[in-house]
Amino acid sequence: MSETTKQVIDLMAILPESEQNFALEFIKKLVLAWDPDFTKVTPLERAEMEQAVKEIESGETVSHEAINWD
Repeated sequence: MSETTKQVIDLMAILPESEQNFALEFIKKLVLAWDPDFTKVTPLERAEMEQAVKEIESGETVSHEAINWD
């Protein structure tokens, strides 16, 4: 975790809970403005995607010709 991220967490922790929620919603809007295609994934989904990338990089794929599409 970066030092900046730690500072944001520390600053949010001193806010009242109602203001923490406001700050969280504001940060979400910043992220979406920066990357409108941003999508959160679960830890399991992240692991599955990382595994898929490793398989592709190591050639562990099935060609389209090897699949019976009928």
